[in-house]
Order: sequence, then C-alpha cells, then structure tokens
Amino acid sequence: MIIKCELELNQQKEIFEFNKVAKQANGSVLAQMGNAVVMAAVACEFDNPVSEDFTPLTVQYIEKTYASAKLPGGFIKREGKPSDFETLTSRVIDRSLRPLFPKGFVYPTTITVMVLSADKNIDLQTLALNAANAALYTSNLPIKKSVCGVRVGKIANNLVINPAKDDLENSTLDLYVAGSKDELLMIEMKTISSLNDSLHHTNEMEEETLIEAIAFAQEALKKANLSYEENFEKACKIEAKVELIEFSIDKEVINYIRDNFSNDIKDAIKKLAKSERAVELKELAKSITKNEYCTKNNIDFNTIFEAVNIVKKELVRTMIVDEKVRADGRGLKDVRAISIETNILPSAHSSCLFTRGETQALVVGTLAGAKDGQMYEVLTDKSTSMENFMVHYNFPGFSVGEAKPIFGVGRRELGHGNLARKALESTIDKKFKDTFRIVSEILESNGSSSMATVCGGSLALKAANIPISNLVAGVAMGMVVEGNKYSILTDIMGLEDHDGDMDFKVAGTKEGITALQMDIKLGGIELDVLKEALLQAKEGRVHILSIMEEASKNIVSSPALPKIEEFSIDSSKMMVIIGKGGATIKEIIEKYGVNIDLDRDNGVVKVSGEDSSKIIEASNFIKDLVNNSNSYKSPAKIDFEKLYSTDEIVSGKVERIVDFGAFILLSKGGEGLLHISKISKQRVEKVSDILSIGQEIEVKVLKIQRDKIELGLN
Repeated sequence: MIIKCELELNQQKEIFEFNKVAKQANGSVLAQMGNAVVMAAVACEFDNPVSEDFTPLTVQYIEKTYASAKLPGGFIKREGKPSDFETLTSRVIDRSLRPLFPKGFVYPTTITVMVLSADKNIDLQTLALNAANAALYTSNLPIKKSVCGVRVGKIANNLVINPAKDDLENSTLDLYVAGSKDELLMIEMKTISSLNDSLHHTNEMEEETLIEAIAFAQEALKKANLSYEENFEKACKIEAKVELIEFSIDKEVINYIRDNFSNDIKDAIKKLAKSERAVELKELAKSITKNEYCTKNNIDFNTIFEAVNIVKKELVRTMIVDEKVRADGRGLKDVRAISIETNILPSAHSSCLFTRGETQALVVGTLAGAKDGQMYEVLTDKSTSMENFMVHYNFPGFSVGEAKPIFGVGRRELGHGNLARKALESTIDKKFKDTFRIVSEILESNGSSSMATVCGGSLALKAANIPISNLVAGVAMGMVVEGNKYSILTDIMGLEDHDGDMDFKVAGTKEGITALQMDIKLGGIELDVLKEALLQAKEGRVHILSIMEEASKNIVSSPALPKIEEFSIDSSKMMVIIGKGGATIKEIIEKYGVNIDLDRDNGVVKVSGEDSSKIIEASNFIKDLVNNSNSYKSPAKIDFEKLYSTDEIVSGKVERIVDFGAFILLSKGGEGLLHISKISKQRVEKVSDILSIGQEIEVKVLKIQRDKIELGLN
C-alpha cells in the first residue's frame, strides 16, 4: 500500500511517497518539492559483512538531464562521469547520515539519490538529503533517528530559512546545516560578496553573528525532524535482526600493553606528531609480538597492534584533557611554526610555498582571459555556465610517505578544493572579470592541508596582483571530550584529527569568517562550546594572518605575469575597435602582439601581453582610433584580382612580423601575407632570423582570393 505524507515545513511543501518505487530496496521514497522530484533508495547486504571495523557506506547523488528536459552536453548523449556538484552533494549526504550508523554495523550499504525532475527554484542538496533520510529512516536497517538539512541565507540583513535559488543570489550568507532534532552533525558555510555603490563588500561574518545563524538553523532542524519522525512512523518497515559485530580484544592484553609499554607508546606518539603514518607504532607492535608473553599466549601482531592503538588513543586524549599538553609539546592554542616563500617559480604567474609544521602546500596561480574559464552545465539551466575562479587541490601519496601512484581526483580532493574556493572567492573584487586558477600541490601533510591551501591561495592571488579585499587564513580546529571535561585544539595535526571528537575548519580575514566546515563525531555540540571554539579559532587565524601580511610585503612580481593596460571608452564606440568582421581588432593584435579583451557593457578595454612597450603602443593606437572615430574612414578595399596576377613578381616592404610569417606592403597597393613556410626551402624557426621590418624584398604572387593575397619569397 502506498503511503503518502504531505508536510508544510520551513516555508516549503514536501511530499513523500513510500511503497511506490524501488520496492526491492531496503528502503525507498519518492520525494517532491515544487516541480523537483527525487527518488532515494537504500540497499544493504546483510549476508555479506566486511571483516574490518568500519561501516562500508557508499552514497551516490545522480542528476539525470531528462529531469530538465534536455540532452547531455558533448558528443556522447548519455550521462557519464559525475559532475563536481554531484560529487560534493554525495559528500554532504554521506557526512550527514554516516553518524547514524551504530558501531559494529559492517554490512555493505548504498544510498542512491536520483533527480528525476528538476526545478530551478528548489535547492536540490536539501531535497536530496531529506529524501535520503526518509528512505533510511523507514528502511529495515537498525536506524531510528531522523536527520535533515536546511539552508540559511541573510537577505537585507534578515536570516531566511531555505531561501529560493533566486533569493539566494541576493544573500550575503550561504549556510547549510544538517542535524537531528537535538544534535548538530554537519555545517558548511560561506559568505557571498556583493557590489553596492560600486564598492566591493566581502561580507565576512563575525563569530557571534554566525552562532545566531546556526541557532536559527537548529530550531528549523528540530521542527522538521520531529515532524518527520511522527509522520514517517507509519511507513517504517519491520527492523531486521542484524548482529552488530563487536571488535574487541581481551582486556588483559590491553592492560598488559598499558602497564608495560606506555612510555614506549608515548615516545612513538612524539614521532607520530611529525607524520600521519603509524610506522613507529607498527614497529613497536612487531617487537612486542616477539616477546615471551605474546609467544606463550599465542597473541598475533594484529591483536597487539590494535591494543597499542587503543592505549595510544587513551594517552593522547589524557595528555590533552588532563595535562593540557599535546603530542608535539604545544599548548592547546599554539600554532605550529610557519614559513612562507612567494613567487619561487619563475615561469608561473604566481606561486607560494606555504609550510606550517609538517604540512606543506605549493600553491600556484594562473591568470587568463574572461573567456578561458571552466565551462560547465547546471541541471536547471538550458545554457552553459562559466566558472572564472577555480581551486584545484591535489594530494599525492608521497605527501604522507606512501608509495602510491597518482590517479584521478577523488571525492576528498574535490571537497578540499571546494572549501578553499569558498574561503577565497568572496575576497575577489566583483569587478574583476578575468579567469584565475589556483592549483594546490600538497607536498607534505600532517594536519589540514586544506587550510594550508587557503593561506597559500590567498597569497597566490596577492602575488598575481588580483584585486582582493583582504588576505584570508585558515586554521583547523579540534576537540577532545572526556566526561564533563573538554579541550579545544588550535591547528590540529593528523594524530589529533584521528583520535579527537570533532574536526572543523575555519577560514577568514581579520574582519571575520568567510568559510567554515565542521563534522562532529561525538553526536552533537552545544552552541556555547561552538562559540568558544570559533573565538579560539579567531586567535589562531589572526596570528597566521600577521605572518602572511609580513610575507606579502616582500612579494616581487613574477616575470611571467602578463602586463595589462586597462582603460575605459565610450561603449558605443566599441565597433570602431572591432571593425568590419573583426578586421580592425585582428590587425591590432597581429601588429602589436597583444591580447585585447572588450567589455561592451561597461566600455572597458583591457590590453595584455609580454612586452610593456607594445602594450602601451597598442593602447595609444586604440585611444587615438576611438578619439578620431568621427573622421575615421576604413581604408579603401583593394581589388587584388585587378592589380595582380598569379606568379607575378612584385616588390614590397616588410610591414610587420608575426609568429606565422610577415605582412608585406606591396608596391601597387595592398598588403599580403608571406607565410613562414614560404620564406625558404629550409625550415625557418623564427621569421626575424630571415627578415626585418622595413626590409625591401621581391615576392611572388602565389594565390589571389577576393581581398587576400598569398606570397612567396622570390
């Protein structure tokens, strides 16, 4: 029997239909908001448990182009590799729902969300998570807690729950929060810049204001989840009897390790503070396995290694909570030593080598024209969109000492790059229309390489002379909770991330936060504690920013950075520069060896290239052309077919030289192209090796075609 639930929640009407589709799955739902329809299905193999102590959960969010009545772009008319948005949405759902699975649940599980019908005014990320939650909550898996997501915007200085996509464009905040009726589980946030009175506003958010927005979202989550649990109950399947595997070892073994090897483990912890790899612990476990106790009791390496890790975690947490000391000797608020070098790559437009402790990122920037951005498709848009600011993050195995080949970009790399882009994007002046790509190569990693990417990326922007409002720094925060005691950690390393209870990353300027990402492992966090953590993060961020600002004073522009001359003209005279069929602008580009970008709406002309003198000459020529446009007349069109004949030998003068040949001013009038391949029978590397501007030569007419004439050297 089909069960239908219609709910009015958080300014949205949501419709959930159970027992209608995908009935062979463990749980499924058809969910609708507006004209958007998604199907979510949960499938689990109770007869195929894995042997390791983890939950093998896979989340897939898939968009179908038929949902928006269009075909896939490109040559192949079938959906292929997931887009970045699909991958990032899959991560959001995974990070929100994974905490619901009980410890010891080791059965392969997939959660699949397919977009069947799209609506440009509906937030598909929110709908996808809510549908996945509905399918999971009503399935026969041992999970009976509802989790959903809400988005919060700030429009006209007012907080708005689940704003429509069009309204979000006028917001200065994009906050996405997932949680149950009483716990926050996942937070993603970024500020959105605005342009008011021709002034760029980054719209950083102060810590107290952000807490208010999160509290606002928490109330909406509580209301929604209470309603879901009440209304979905009638659609819940009978819970399957599933064994939760307890991965435990004999307490006697743990006590033996604790009593006899705690000091050795402490020594290993100090070395772990310099690496994310557990080599020292493995070596210690191997040596313990060979002793008399293990041999006599037939205890294998895996048991000892697990016991060593259990004691290691206890020691790390005790040191932090009780002694207020960390594995590397730092205090709870201390940031590791930072070193910064800028523009170390002479052939790159900008670069920054940012090192913090044992984490090192080489961040490289490349500047290009407005049309050189990344083209991509949005499901609800009929036309292709362009992304002009990109952050690409790479994490090779050698950064943590692992002998792994480099393959394609994974979900983690996409997620870290996306977080860094969110942190930096709002600082770029909205009047800047060119393309800028940042690539972060992680060369060493021991704690938050994504925040090193933010710091290095901000300096790469600065080094490329991109107009930014402020430098941005990022810091990774952690927390350890034991009973009623807790400790907040600034600039966590890999060891503290692994053994801690919370990991959140905060990025921003001295004025406030521009981006935040938080995952909570301990099942919720009090807002007062979160506020304390954010204020502690601010101290660390300001400290890092002071070091970055000193480094920025010593930036010397890269010799590879394009020289740019920018000026404004009357936009109505743009066609004077372009000329008939683009002839005038093409001639200017070839004559001066420059690139020209025209903004017809604002009348902005941008001339760039490698030779400053040629850029100035081209700019002056364009200005004169525009100023004299009232009396300017196009040169008379030459009828080459009347003046010249094929195979005729004529005299001429080299007018200008380009990479592919030379333009020759002919004695009877007009100009012809002498291609580089026609200059000599031997291969010519550079035209200037054979010809020079002003040189008089004899040429042979090879081909005449309307207003063009091709020449060969006689």
